[in-house]
Amino acid sequence: MENNFDIVVIGGGPGGYVCAIRASQLGLKTACIESRGALGGTCLNVGCIPSKSLLNLSENFHKAKKDFNQQGIEIDGIKLNIQKMMTNKNKSIQVLTKGVEFLFKKNKVTYFKGKGVLFSKNDVVIYESDNKRNNIKAKNIVIATGSTVTSLPSINIDEKNIVSSTGALSFDKVPKKLAVIGGGYIGLEMGSVWSRLGSEVTVIEYLDHITPGMDREISNEFQKILTKQGIKFKMGSRVDSVKNKGSTVLITYTDLKKSKKENIEVDKVLVSVGRKPYTEGLNLTKVGVKKDNQGRIEVNDKLQTSVKNIYAIGDVIKGPMLAHKAEEEGIAVAEILAGQAGHVNYDVIPGVIYTSPEVATVGKTEEQLKSENKSYKVGKFPFLANSRAKVNNETDGFVKILADNKTDKVLGVHIIGPHCGDMIAEMALAMEFGASSEDIARTCHAHPTHTEAIKEAALAVDKRPIHF
Repeated sequence: MENNFDIVVIGGGPGGYVCAIRASQLGLKTACIESRGALGGTCLNVGCIPSKSLLNLSENFHKAKKDFNQQGIEIDGIKLNIQKMMTNKNKSIQVLTKGVEFLFKKNKVTYFKGKGVLFSKNDVVIYESDNKRNNIKAKNIVIATGSTVTSLPSINIDEKNIVSSTGALSFDKVPKKLAVIGGGYIGLEMGSVWSRLGSEVTVIEYLDHITPGMDREISNEFQKILTKQGIKFKMGSRVDSVKNKGSTVLITYTDLKKSKKENIEVDKVLVSVGRKPYTEGLNLTKVGVKKDNQGRIEVNDKLQTSVKNIYAIGDVIKGPMLAHKAEEEGIAVAEILAGQAGHVNYDVIPGVIYTSPEVATVGKTEEQLKSENKSYKVGKFPFLANSRAKVNNETDGFVKILADNKTDKVLGVHIIGPHCGDMIAEMALAMEFGASSEDIARTCHAHPTHTEAIKEAALAVDKRPIHF
């Protein structure tokens, strides 16, 4: 009986471990299987957390080297110790992964290390690292195996000269020249890190704009700011080949506007063209779990697959590949299985790019509202006119609020500027409660803070900002 569980979660990333903890809190006998040897998934081990560590450290280094002197903080002889920086990053990861293990013990979740494979709709085989097999039974199974990097045809990622985001987190020295293939969230974050530390960074993007799917006005402003910071962009460019020459890498790409082939030779290449669901070796077909034509597991509004007692959450199903989206789905599934009304509001899932300045977004973009023929109004307020941003020398960017033209309900918020990754939470909460822009405008915001820019943007929806 000890290997019989109410719920078995395959995958110990943000979606999986949160699902397991919540299920156990609700009185369900719960197990979680993770093949990596450490909990936290891609996010904690080779994604969100280590990248944020390097983003923070590289920004501190850049400020100390470039900005502090002008502000009256004079420091001589600043130098970069990349080994210490990487050690600091790795320590943070270890502390956090061990923290998740502690939470499992605290919440009485059984943790299996190994690869979980479906044998039937109620049987899971765990292949452990020492070639041992462990069979367990489950009333319900949750697939939370996440995603893996995708590449372009004929590009061989070796994690040395041609790297994915994993390799870009662990360079042992600053590359003199770095090319980033893909202008999405991950590529721009990692490009920012190495640019601040001294690399000459060039982003090669197939489209004519960066951050596909983001509000275009924000995207355009973002590219302008990054260009001002020294990052070069080759837009509307198709990568034709990437050749590893040993000490350098030669990239051949076509400028689609000019129909002209061009070359660039760099020390390292980061391939950052997206991620794909990781469902290999799970035996999904054998047990009857259906996938769509993009390789994602199909689920209904209760996150149930085509097999009634098997659920799927996170990057293996449709929707943005974000850790917090997976967490919300994990909690929803646990609550559904405990007889509660688990639910995820997909219209109010924030997204953040942790560059400097940060970019944060929640809800509909202006382009989406136009395509839906929705009548809307816009309120904008620049950080240049915000007193806190001004005294901190953080004046790039603005807040943009989109509200329904008739009801004034907030439909989308897009911010580029300082600390907006934290500020977006106010707007997500407001939208969760169906707030109008007037509700935001009439809420007292502390002075002097960056959040006053949100209040002013809400006032600007009604064309009555005070400070601009």
